[in-house]
Amino acid sequence: MPFIQLQTNLPAGSFNEDFLKKLSSVTAAALGKPEERMNLVVQPGLPMMIGGSCSPCVMLSVAAIGVTDTADKNKEHSAKIFEFLTNELGLTEDRIVLQFHALQPHQVGKKKTVMSFL
Repeated sequence: MPFIQLQTNLPAGSFNEDFLKKLSSVTAAALGKPEERMNLVVQPGLPMMIGGSCSPCVMLSVAAIGVTDTADKNKEHSAKIFEFLTNELGLTEDRIVLQFHALQPHQVGKKKTVMSFL
């Protein structure tokens, strides 16, 4: 059950339903997770700075169980996600930052319990 949070200073108009579906599909494939388990939020129009510049930028956070726990895995995920974001949003790689968070099953609640018991 991955959680994807994209924060950006790009305007809301840059993120239609088609973009959300593509982002969900790309990140699900990159993580090897079923698309129906993806949770996604996009927060556009934020005051943001990366590398001392307020030029258009994206910070994307990926939190998941079992697939974001090593540098080798995250390097692979990063390459696929960067390719999508640079192509879709027209940003250069230096204007995108990714964060990976390894979750444990007991840290994710669903259906009145936690994933440890599902």
